[in-house]
Amino acid sequence: MRLQFAILAVREIPRIQISRDTRGVHFIILPMPLPRSMFADLLAQVRRVPRGKVATYGDIAYAAGYPGAARQVAWALHTSSSGLPWHRIVGADGKILLPAEGGFEQRMRLRAEGVEFIGLRVNMKVHRHAFFGKRQKKSRATKVSRLKPSR
Repeated sequence: MRLQFAILAVREIPRIQISRDTRGVHFIILPMPLPRSMFADLLAQVRRVPRGKVATYGDIAYAAGYPGAARQVAWALHTSSSGLPWHRIVGADGKILLPAEGGFEQRMRLRAEGVEFIGLRVNMKVHRHAFFGKRQKKSRATKVSRLKPSR
């Protein structure tokens, strides 16, 4: 029996497929699916922001698993196709960072969704999207009571 090898493009850890025919056994190394790119992860988080809510560039980066990559969020939005809710992403403290007509369009789109502004900034206390839910603060009394032994 004769073995034949056909190697395709190998990326990371390969999967092996074995097939038989009249000429022998064939081993084919198949490519693994590529991991999602950073931009794809960032844009997936942008799609999670619902109508009437906003998120900052830093929030998007943190939720995607890339803390400190706020500039990459802006770059990902700049290179992406249409259909994304790009207008729901604002600068820190709710500031609209796009200049001229782009900033005006973003403000009008947010107002159409019911987002309130305080001066030139979005009211973040009301309209900020929470990616991970709200943390419940433990009172000091419960922390102290856990430390004391019961009698």
